[in-house]
Amino acid sequence: MNAMSLITIKGLTISYAFRQSKLIAVNAVDLDIGEREFLAVVGESGCGKSTLALSMIGLLPKAVATITGGSIVYKGTDLVKLDNKELRKYRGTEIAMIFQEPLTSLNPVYRIGEQMAEAIVIRESRTQADEEVVNASSEVMQKVHRADEVQVSRIPRPKKRISPDLKKEAVEALKLVRIPDPEQVLERYPFELSGGMRQRVMIAMALSQRPKLLVADEPTTALDVTTQAQVLKLMKELMSEVNTSILLITHDLAVASQVADRVVVMYAAEVVEDADVFALFSEPLHPYTKGLLSCIPTGSKDDTKLMPIPGSVPDLVNPPVGCRYAARCPYVMDVCRTREPPLIEVKPKHKVACFLYGQ
Repeated sequence: MNAMSLITIKGLTISYAFRQSKLIAVNAVDLDIGEREFLAVVGESGCGKSTLALSMIGLLPKAVATITGGSIVYKGTDLVKLDNKELRKYRGTEIAMIFQEPLTSLNPVYRIGEQMAEAIVIRESRTQADEEVVNASSEVMQKVHRADEVQVSRIPRPKKRISPDLKKEAVEALKLVRIPDPEQVLERYPFELSGGMRQRVMIAMALSQRPKLLVADEPTTALDVTTQAQVLKLMKELMSEVNTSILLITHDLAVASQVADRVVVMYAAEVVEDADVFALFSEPLHPYTKGLLSCIPTGSKDDTKLMPIPGSVPDLVNPPVGCRYAARCPYVMDVCRTREPPLIEVKPKHKVACFLYGQ
């Protein structure tokens, strides 16, 4: 484990029960996130990046998902070995998460101020090891996620007004994410805010927990391009202000290039390249990374044609022997079809899993 690493993942393997078989969603992944580092994990849909993120805070669906191997070490503690009660000490207060669609993450029948106050109370209750408050709050949130099964008029409303101290802290959190007139926003319901505003509220709620790691699972997917740029810029600026690291999950290399310090590329449940953002875009090594970059328009008029990657993603229920990209790779060799390439460092701080580099 690197002395400057905040979290270190070794050999993490996660499977999903799929009909009568088992689907390997994350396969022997090694990854580390440094202190105050902005790391982007990039890959197409289904490559395992969101599963990787959810495993860090114990939010995998236990009915179908199983961590079958590896470790997730955070500040010397292996999170994989903790039960749900022990994970509560880390979830939110140490590792917070922003989900893809803010409207489904916010309670539609509670004002923004009430929800932000709840987040702050949960943080304080965890600090004081008050499990009764935490459990009560969890029950409320479970009711919220079942709101479509309950008549809105029957959902209990808070009886107490937000205390001045809680309101002051909520206002400061909204100011931190550059929301104008935060006092007025506290009185609004989620549906009264734009998509960008809701996402800023979610970031503010996550940061109010004062986490050391903020996991953002495609936080700008539902936003327009202009708002997307604003949210990404905001997240980058907040890193130094709140002294946190950020793990960004995205399928968009252009998004990663704007904000990340380092980029990890995943393909078919495995990490295939890990490099500094400038090295990855100026000199990509893995054929899959090269293929992704060749699909991005340059933005200028020329005769260059976009080159799509041929073939399709392999079946993760019955993955092929050897390199999982071999069937689509223009540089495939015999060894690629018989052996799986390990992820090795071929240049300083540049790792790749490919037999083209002397393995």
